[in-house]
Amino acid sequence: MRFESTRGQAPVVTLSEALRNGAAPDGGLYMPDAIPAAPGNLDPDAPLAEFAADLLRPFFDGDRLAPELPAICAEAFDFNVPLVTPDPERPGLLALELFHGPTGAFKDFGARFLMGCFDRIAQGAPLNVLVATSGDTGGAVGCAAENRSSVRATILFPHGRVSPFQERQLTCWGGNVQALDVEGDFDDCQRLVKTAFADPEMSADHRLTSANSINFGRLLPQLAYNARAALQVYAETGLEPGMVVPSGNLGQGFSILLAQAMGLPVGPVILATNANRTLKDWRDTGKYAARPSLETLANAMDVGNPSNFERVSALGIEPEDVQVDLVTDEQIRARITADHQRSGYVWCPHSATAAEAYARLSDEEKAERPWIVAATAHPYKFADIVEPLIGAKIAPTPALAEIYERSTRKLEISAGLGSLEGALRGRMAVA
Repeated sequence: MRFESTRGQAPVVTLSEALRNGAAPDGGLYMPDAIPAAPGNLDPDAPLAEFAADLLRPFFDGDRLAPELPAICAEAFDFNVPLVTPDPERPGLLALELFHGPTGAFKDFGARFLMGCFDRIAQGAPLNVLVATSGDTGGAVGCAAENRSSVRATILFPHGRVSPFQERQLTCWGGNVQALDVEGDFDDCQRLVKTAFADPEMSADHRLTSANSINFGRLLPQLAYNARAALQVYAETGLEPGMVVPSGNLGQGFSILLAQAMGLPVGPVILATNANRTLKDWRDTGKYAARPSLETLANAMDVGNPSNFERVSALGIEPEDVQVDLVTDEQIRARITADHQRSGYVWCPHSATAAEAYARLSDEEKAERPWIVAATAHPYKFADIVEPLIGAKIAPTPALAEIYERSTRKLEISAGLGSLEGALRGRMAVA
């Protein structure tokens, strides 16, 4: 399989080249030159690593990474991905718990998968993995990159726009991981990353690649777990489940729409957003217009210009093909409180946007099919928000508790490309 830019002004490349480059040199994002049909022999009851290797094989066809795919999946997906019923009185509502990895968020899947690929792609000097984060991506990338000789990781996060625990998780990793505290918002961090990739000299000098969802390799693991969940429900019920996903940079939403395009049994798709209304306005007006990002409780979704909208458009998705629900901070708080009182289940603020979108469905829509809500982060990561709402303490997982035993370090920079390059060059000087 070959990969081409969404903007059509860059050479067609192999999968390994697309993963190595991160973004296309014309500023676009890589997409497969044809959407493959899902293999017909997929076993939804297989472990995720085996299922993922079978599903993703067409994307690796003809690439030098193809023989390594089973091993990459086995290394990346060695933790549970349960599909649970949060409320026994609502059996049609299922939560796909994506927070059982080492940093407690769905970003663990993509980060670990990409690092396994980079281990096999890097030749000679390590790659410099440049990643903008609105909260969770950077922690997952730092954890996955730590102590790997094939990569260095440089994490850009917006000053004052992540939770206290998230900041600790972004800044606690070892010597080959550097955290940059950027004076700006997530869109500023993302712009810096894209601008760095668009500068051929800077990109080559620093051997830059990406672990954001601008890198197609980040999306393949998300395709795998969403496809397996949909197939599990379809095998059990004979119905295509609806899927409700918290949406920030649109990588998760794109992966579900890609599964649908591959012919997998995915029913209606609902993109749940916070108060950042770019996608909502697109759905309502048919016109896409980026906006400055707003700060919300669901901070990992504070994105005013979702990168993966280019890929959604490349799939041919029109506004009427999806539903977009906007959820305010007040509604996030109310949903966390109400569902905990009702069933004892605890959502993080991001997952609560999806739970609220499900709650807004009519009784007929809920009865028509099962619905899968993506539970994207462990609520402990947002304990300062969630605990006052539920009136109880949230216990951390052992991996999350270990974060407090680590020392932290960061470098503060402005939101200018010169500041980023200075940080990268300073790093080279001490390497």
